[in-house]
Amino acid sequence: MDEIFEFIINSRKAFIQLIDGLTIGQLNTIPDGFNNNIIWNFGHIVVSTQTLCYVRTGLVADASNVKFNEFYKKDTRPTYTVTETEVAELKAIALQSIDQIKEDYAAGVFKAITPFSTSTYGVEMKSIEEVLITTVGHDNVHYGYAWALKKVI
Repeated sequence: MDEIFEFIINSRKAFIQLIDGLTIGQLNTIPDGFNNNIIWNFGHIVVSTQTLCYVRTGLVADASNVKFNEFYKKDTRPTYTVTETEVAELKAIALQSIDQIKEDYAAGVFKAITPFSTSTYGVEMKSIEEVLITTVGHDNVHYGYAWALKKVI
């Protein structure tokens, strides 16, 4: 599992590098033909992983502890201009939340989860390991979207 956590952290660091190379205006731009922007894609991976690991697994009742969840959860769209302060917070949470999940994993917090099916593919997640492997793919899909958006802004 150390390799999976390391991969998630490294891919998030790459996403942060992409963000760091852009202005706040570029991060907030929604190009014609798209329905979101680069910072929404980044914020979405930040909140989704926490929600999948803690809420969907039944460990916590709701996503009220997931900062920014209401703005970046599934089926949302950008509705405001994100500030540099929020971008900095999202970058910090992107890495800190994975460190916390890793600590909780090592402490056995995820030993017994409630299985659930993903809303996108309908695939049943029966273990935290499956959730984390899915996170790798999910993060990288949105990293790819962000690269595509970068090319057109």
